[in-house]
Amino acid sequence: MTDLLKKSLHPAAVIVAAVVCVWLSGCSPMRFLDDDETLLARVSLKSDTKAVNAEDYRGYVRQEANSRWFNLVKVPLGIYSLSRADTAKRGGRLWKRLGEAPVVYDSTLTAQSAAALRAALRGHGWLHGEVGVDETQRKRRARVHYQLQPGDRWIVDSIAYEADDSAMLGLLRNVAQDGVLRKGMPLDVALLSQERERIVTALQNMGYYALNKEYLAFIADTLAGSRAALLHVVLRRPDGTEDAAAYRPFTIRRVDIYENMAEGDTGKVTRYRDLTIHYRDRLWLNRHTYSNHVALRGDKLFGERDVRDTYSSLNGLQPVGYTTVRLRRVSPAELADTLSPQLDAQIVVSPTDRYTVSAEADGTNTNGDFGAALSLTFSNRNTFHGGEVFSLKLRGAYEAIKGLEGYGDQNYTEYSVESRLRLPAFKFPFVPRRAVQNLKAVSELGLMYNSQDRPEFHRRVLTARWAYTWTHRAEPRWQHTLDVLNLNYVFLPWISETFRTEYLEGTNARSSILRNTYENLLIMRIGYNAVFNSRGAQAVSPSGMSGRGWQLRINAETAGNLLYTASRFGLFRKDESGQYEAFGIPFSQYAKIDLDYAASLPINDQNSLALHALFGLAMPYGNSLVVPYEKRYFAGGANSVRGWSVRELGPGGYHTADGKVNFVNQTGNLQMLLSLEYRTHLFWKFNGAAFVDAGNTWNTRRYADIPDSRFKFGGFWKQIAVAYGIGLRFNLDYFILRFDAGMKAINPAVSSGREHYPIVHPKFSRDFALHFAVGLPF
Repeated sequence: MTDLLKKSLHPAAVIVAAVVCVWLSGCSPMRFLDDDETLLARVSLKSDTKAVNAEDYRGYVRQEANSRWFNLVKVPLGIYSLSRADTAKRGGRLWKRLGEAPVVYDSTLTAQSAAALRAALRGHGWLHGEVGVDETQRKRRARVHYQLQPGDRWIVDSIAYEADDSAMLGLLRNVAQDGVLRKGMPLDVALLSQERERIVTALQNMGYYALNKEYLAFIADTLAGSRAALLHVVLRRPDGTEDAAAYRPFTIRRVDIYENMAEGDTGKVTRYRDLTIHYRDRLWLNRHTYSNHVALRGDKLFGERDVRDTYSSLNGLQPVGYTTVRLRRVSPAELADTLSPQLDAQIVVSPTDRYTVSAEADGTNTNGDFGAALSLTFSNRNTFHGGEVFSLKLRGAYEAIKGLEGYGDQNYTEYSVESRLRLPAFKFPFVPRRAVQNLKAVSELGLMYNSQDRPEFHRRVLTARWAYTWTHRAEPRWQHTLDVLNLNYVFLPWISETFRTEYLEGTNARSSILRNTYENLLIMRIGYNAVFNSRGAQAVSPSGMSGRGWQLRINAETAGNLLYTASRFGLFRKDESGQYEAFGIPFSQYAKIDLDYAASLPINDQNSLALHALFGLAMPYGNSLVVPYEKRYFAGGANSVRGWSVRELGPGGYHTADGKVNFVNQTGNLQMLLSLEYRTHLFWKFNGAAFVDAGNTWNTRRYADIPDSRFKFGGFWKQIAVAYGIGLRFNLDYFILRFDAGMKAINPAVSSGREHYPIVHPKFSRDFALHFAVGLPF
């Protein structure tokens, strides 16, 4: 299949495809238009000043021309034009569905676009902004150009605060100081609208439940002959409003939780830490869990943030189906001796099913050897009535192996047991509740055992994990994960003599690869991972054209330190090579750090730029001379420098004598990668991309059998590989199927000559790599 795709992507085929695209873009769509209709051929925007980026205002244009692939050719319109005017034939309907109908020019929409652009300019502070429209028609094709004429931008020269309540005036000043209001800021309606919402939300979080956005207004006084404006920040009751409590902070009088019952239903009642819990026969969630996940409290000032946190915390528990929160103002007759306005909170919690069981069966075919696998998963979503989720997964597999000579048992069997316990809180010994009360956290314990018996070898794998994942309520854009303990133990109790002689004891590269794969392994590590997303919890579209934003991922881990410390106290002994052994296996000791940055820069709703930068370093020390193979870096492949296949590139300028891939030697303990990708929507569920990748891996130590692989500050840039290519993505909403075709541009494995710059002297059979993957590369 891969060979067929490579042949289809021969340079001649690519040229033909490009010609077809250009030809499609030139197919006439005029037969789909009535005689009095005109095709909208192009819409352009420009600005008189560099201070205004015209493309930032593209969203105000009410009618756009047909879309272009990579902003160049109108292929979707050409595909539509392949159909007939009638849709009686199936083929015609298909072309119309895949393509894009011609856009008929509408002068009314042009006028509306000009008005919207003018209003947008003035809303951003260009109070005398105008928009010129140049509309030309030729051969029933219209071209519309909008010329933005911003003029001078008005700025805020001074700020005056006003309120119809003296106490609220001082509070308004204090809250406003934390925002964007300042002398010299642009008179921007969008910024002022955001600031208005921020101030009102801040006041609501201070208890002012009855106050809303209608109470706050910004009034700008412009001065004649000047670009300066006096900004009035006014807090006052709207006309016709007589709510005396609007300027008084509300407190929560009581919090009632109704578990699987409506307000007013009779049942049992229990009280715990200012919470009154109503339930039927037995509590679905224990009192401690409610206390940890309900932010609203009696005798506490009302806060809108507390309402949101209560919603998200309770709905985040798997045994909870849905939650509703209702606030009721306490009438003056019920206030008793206090004059402070109060609220009663009623929280209704609806449970979901506690137990789930799922089964999955798979058929397998490994080189003509047929088999089957069956897995069964049991989950308890409320194990200890605290929202804990316990899952147990059993898996078994069998495969009948034929054609092996020199081996005894001809069957392959595998079974595994995996258990996991997730706790909806930060459960750590000796950590006080107050220290973690503002965290949305999950604690996780996991244990897995896997047994594989093949004719060639027997393998046993044991993994264990103790980890925490959390976000802080005040900064949800950061997500943290702490692996307190992560154990990976691989043991091969038996290897057949036939397999050992034929595959593991040779001196060739293949034997080196297999020896590294079929060796005992023990890694006990701790790690920390932090992810910052500038868009917070906002979902990102899998198309990759979801809007402006960036993400930073930081990962740090160390392994073997606890075991090494125990060894120094005599708990473990050294083997013949001088390494300490734990349970009969030399354990790994290393430190590793990874930095990963990705950004999305939208051009318009059809096109965007994506940037990716990656740096990683892993260093062995103590009980290890090399980093474990599983923790080393490799270059090439669908998520790396795409002009090379997986592990085909590096480290540094290293290359094998026979030109074949050496999976062991072609890894490093340092990596750098930089990628730039232009993404565009093609048609229907298909998106396209053009990319450039640059990077490589290196070793920080010199190895005699891996020449030219060591990182050197003075010359590493000469060993940076560069690739370019195009990609096709099929967006299935929940995931993306991706095909990327890359070509080598600069090959560090050849230090000079024609082959060092394949971009100048390309050779398809030598420089091409095709990749298939699920999901975007970054």
